[in-house]
Amino acid sequence: MLKIEKGKFYQIIKVLWMTFVVGILLVFLFIWGIGVNFMGWFGDMPNLEALENPKSELSSSIYTTDGKLMGKYYLVNRSPVEYEEISPYVINALLATEDIRFENHSGIDFRGVWRVIIKTGLLRQRNAGGGSTLTQQLAKNLLNTRQMNKGALSDLPIVGTVIVKMKEWMLAIRLEKSYTKKEIITMYLNECEFGSNSFGIQAAGRTYFNKDASDLNIVEAATLVGLLKAPTRYSPKLNPERSIQRRNMVLAQMKKYDFLTENQFEHHKRTPITLDYHPETNTTGIAPYFRNEARKFLINWAKEKGYPADYIYTGGLQIYTTIDSRVQAHAEAAIEEHMKEKQKLFYTRWKGKNPWVDEYGREVKNYIQREARKTEHYRVLKEKYGDDEKAIFRELSKPRAMSVFDWNAPSHEKDTVMSPLDSIRYFKHFLQTGFMAMEPKTGQIKAWVGGINYKYFQYDHVKQGRRQPGSTFKPIVYATALDMGYTPCYEMVDRPVVFADWIPRNSYGGFTGASLTLRRALGQSVNSIAAGLMKELGPDVVIKYAKNLGIETPLPRVASICLGSSAITLYELLGAYSVFANRGYYTKPWFITKIVDKNGKVLEEFSPEVRQAMSEETAYQMLHMLKAALEAGGTSTSLSGYGGITIRNDIGAKTGTTQNHADAWFVGVTQDLVAGVWVGGDDMHIRFLSIYDGQGAMLALPAWGRFFKRLYADPEAVHKKRAFERPERLKVELDCSKIQDERPKISRYEEEKDNK
Repeated sequence: MLKIEKGKFYQIIKVLWMTFVVGILLVFLFIWGIGVNFMGWFGDMPNLEALENPKSELSSSIYTTDGKLMGKYYLVNRSPVEYEEISPYVINALLATEDIRFENHSGIDFRGVWRVIIKTGLLRQRNAGGGSTLTQQLAKNLLNTRQMNKGALSDLPIVGTVIVKMKEWMLAIRLEKSYTKKEIITMYLNECEFGSNSFGIQAAGRTYFNKDASDLNIVEAATLVGLLKAPTRYSPKLNPERSIQRRNMVLAQMKKYDFLTENQFEHHKRTPITLDYHPETNTTGIAPYFRNEARKFLINWAKEKGYPADYIYTGGLQIYTTIDSRVQAHAEAAIEEHMKEKQKLFYTRWKGKNPWVDEYGREVKNYIQREARKTEHYRVLKEKYGDDEKAIFRELSKPRAMSVFDWNAPSHEKDTVMSPLDSIRYFKHFLQTGFMAMEPKTGQIKAWVGGINYKYFQYDHVKQGRRQPGSTFKPIVYATALDMGYTPCYEMVDRPVVFADWIPRNSYGGFTGASLTLRRALGQSVNSIAAGLMKELGPDVVIKYAKNLGIETPLPRVASICLGSSAITLYELLGAYSVFANRGYYTKPWFITKIVDKNGKVLEEFSPEVRQAMSEETAYQMLHMLKAALEAGGTSTSLSGYGGITIRNDIGAKTGTTQNHADAWFVGVTQDLVAGVWVGGDDMHIRFLSIYDGQGAMLALPAWGRFFKRLYADPEAVHKKRAFERPERLKVELDCSKIQDERPKISRYEEEKDNK
């Protein structure tokens, strides 16, 4: 009997040992199979290169020339920081809450695993905590283990979960071998999501508390770490009570593991969460219109260099621009002050009537319906209802809740209820604007305001919008004449000039018959003199000269371009004016100086396009002529009323008003800064009916004056008052009282033609 029992006992032991060995063997085979994706059963594993170079989507940052962050380009809002740039309170809160044995394990915390198995699996306890270490969580987030290529066994219940968990364990061990503990925790905090479209601790600190990650205090750190469990559920913005409860749980964990004393815990758990909520969007930040234009430039640059299409959104680039944050701030403030005032006047003038009118001042019929057909909403309804316009406009007439722009509301935004058609009608009542300032010598753009509010009006009126420049085009005609041999003192008679199909008239409707110098005629913006020059010069010469000054928009070969009948951009116009203050050299306006990759490597540095467009002497004569606008009888004398900006300061200027006063312009030139303003409606139908209200001197000039008043009052501003620099070689007499000028004999262009 004993021998039999002994034999049975040994047999049982033998079976158990064999089972154990086979089990161990199977486990190793299972792990090996996962590692090599045996027979395609388990799905791919990332290689060592993928571990050493994890591809997180990093937002690219764009900066002003004085180092201020303007905004970001991103698919996910993530700005990586180094370990030393993270508040120690964040590190402590994270370890206390997520992985207190982080420093002691090698990627897998077996104590935590057994705790989960016993409490959750055997004892069925809820809230027993998770068994994943920070390294495992990093592997899951960084390498997206849940979405890796799946194998044939991955969809089997339980088996699929075990495969994923084993992958995370294996990747965690590899991460621990490849990185230090500090690097792992830094990668974790740079990778994880905190809600409100913020990824990484830096973006989270900026979003919720308007602080860098290094400046977060204990309460803020605990709040953000609490978000990791469920960013929306515990959001301090969306669910403040739950956020406080979760924050206090994190604080309790910090006390439990001696990161906080009892007194500190009691104090901090009673402290309210004080948000400074700044969620980052494309509509927030410095110069949003400019950033959108820079984005177009960067996309083209990436394409030309062979980078991926989304490189500027995911590459973590640092983009440096020419924009000066101080100049930009003064521009935005001046434009806002000016446009609020003019919008109020516009409402007053059109009270009880619609401002979309034809050339005779009659309301344009079916204007709103026509504009509605241009919208994306109409296009979607068109796909649904086809040619049934009644059904489409029935839908467009249904009221719904929406937010709209309002100059007088907090943050210029208010909630209301109106139909899509009514919203079009509402927004068409707003005046629009464009403003740009640049340094003529460097070509660097220092300020860019493309409209009144980027969130609601994203059309850019600096470089995207083309409008008739009116009389602001005249200096190009006069510059052409000077280069042909005319002088500022050359006299012409204010009388009708007859073209084949056009007789231009002055703004006051008649002609004086007086003899005027070119300088005086430009200062008073006399149309007949500009037309007379066009008659003598011819459109071809003026068009050629305009192109030489940087006007890239094609100009029609018609005489009326002398009065600004052909639409161009404010960007082009300022480039042309900058030639006068830059000794005759055209420097194409530019705005990106350098692009740096995420590792600090300079990918490219940029420099402007420069060429000589006229002689230094001709350029100075144009400055002298433009100064006439500020003298008695000139169109810009009201500039003297803006805080003494004209005192001890040379300013050349030109107003512009188009036919039916649909566009108001003002361009002013100083020795160091050229700036221009356009104001008008969404299209030429939306305008003031009176030339008094709609002329450049009333509708555009005040914004320029307010801007320079602010700029010169700023002790930190680099642009100061000073005189124009007169060339030493200039021999032309500029005091017209001393000379009797003669008609020029031959032009430079005629000389070039003869030489050819």
